[in-house]
Amino acid sequence: MRRTVVTALAAATLVLAAGCSSAGSQPGPGGTPGSTASPAAAPSAQLPPAKGSVKVARTVTDGLKSPWGIAPLPDGGLLVGSRDDGTVVRVDTATGKKSAVGSVPGVDHQGEGGLLGLALSPTYASDHLVYAYFTTESDNRIARMIYDQQRPAGEQLGAPDTILRGIPKGNNHNGGRIAFGPDKMLYAGTGETGDRALAQDKKSLGGKILRMTPDGQPGYGNPEPDSVVYSYGHRNVQGLAWDAQNRLWASEFGQDTWDELNLIEPGKNYGWPVVEGQGGKPGYVDPVAQWKPSEASPSGIAYADGSVWMAALKGERLWRVPLDATKPLAAPEAFLTGQYGRLRTVLTAGPGKLWLLTNNTDSRGTPKPGDDRILELDVT
Repeated sequence: MRRTVVTALAAATLVLAAGCSSAGSQPGPGGTPGSTASPAAAPSAQLPPAKGSVKVARTVTDGLKSPWGIAPLPDGGLLVGSRDDGTVVRVDTATGKKSAVGSVPGVDHQGEGGLLGLALSPTYASDHLVYAYFTTESDNRIARMIYDQQRPAGEQLGAPDTILRGIPKGNNHNGGRIAFGPDKMLYAGTGETGDRALAQDKKSLGGKILRMTPDGQPGYGNPEPDSVVYSYGHRNVQGLAWDAQNRLWASEFGQDTWDELNLIEPGKNYGWPVVEGQGGKPGYVDPVAQWKPSEASPSGIAYADGSVWMAALKGERLWRVPLDATKPLAAPEAFLTGQYGRLRTVLTAGPGKLWLLTNNTDSRGTPKPGDDRILELDVT
C-alpha cells in the first residue's frame, strides 16, 4: 500500500517533480522569460532547518464570518473578504478592530462559490486598486475596485471594473486564489467545477493557473501569446506563492487519493484527470509532495524562511515543507493539528512570522466561540 504523509514521524511520501528542474523559462521579476536563474545555476542559499517550530503568538482578531481571501495593506492592516455575503472588512492588526469597507456587487454564493481571493495592485500606492476573484450567477470572474478610505465606512469600494470573465463556475472546484507575482503579473488559480475534461482543454479557463497583466490581458511570455493560460491539468488550485528564487508553487485539491504541492512551469501539464499525485507518466508533471486528502485538502500557501507553509481544511493542520531549491529537504511537518479547525489562508507577516486564517463558519466546519479568527504565528 502506498504510504501517506501523515506527520513528521510518519514515512512521508515525497515526490520530486519530473522535469521541474528547468524553471529558468518562467518569467522573472521583469516579466521576461528566462530572466530567472535555473535552479541548477542558482547559488545555494542557507537551508532551512529540517525540523521547524510553530508558536501561536496571539489572536489578531476573531468573529469573522466565512472568511476566504486576505490582502495585506501597506500600513499593516488586512482586508478580509467574506465568501458568503460578499463583504470586505479591514482589520487593524495592532488592535484587532474590524471596520466595514464595502461589498462586491454581483457575488452569488452557492456551494464553494462566492467572494474568494483578494489582492492589491502592484502599484497600489498610486492607484489604490483592490482585485477580487468572485462567483456570479453566470461565471467566475476577476474585477478591480478603487479602495477609498476617505469615504464612509461600508461604502469605500468603488464600482467593479471586470478585467476577466468567463471562468467556469460550479457548486464545487471554483479555485479562487489570486496573487501578483514578482513580475507584476496577476496569477489566478481556477478549478474544473467537477467537469474533468476542462482541465485538459487549453481553450477553457477552468482547471488552470492563469497569468495576465493588471488589465486582464495575456501576460508577455505566456505559453500562447493570445491566452492567459499559464499551466493546465489542474483539478482545483487554491494556493499560490513564490520562493526566494521567484519560482511559483501551487497547492491543489486531489479527489480521493492525493492532494498536491506543485512547482509550476509555464505550459506544463499537471495531469488531472489522467494522473492524481505521482504518476510517473511522460508528458505530465509530478507533484513535489503529496498527501492523503484526509490529512490536507489544501487551500492557501505561503513561502517563508526557506519553507512552503500550507493551510489544510479537512486536515485541520498547518503543513511545513522545508525546501532545498526545488526538492523537499525533509519530510513535511504538521503543526496545530485539530487545534483551530479548518485552515483556509496563510500569509507571510514579516521575518519568522505568519498570519493564519481559520475557516470554520463556511458550513463545513464546527465553529467554536470566536470563530473565525486570524492568528499570528512565530515560525522557524
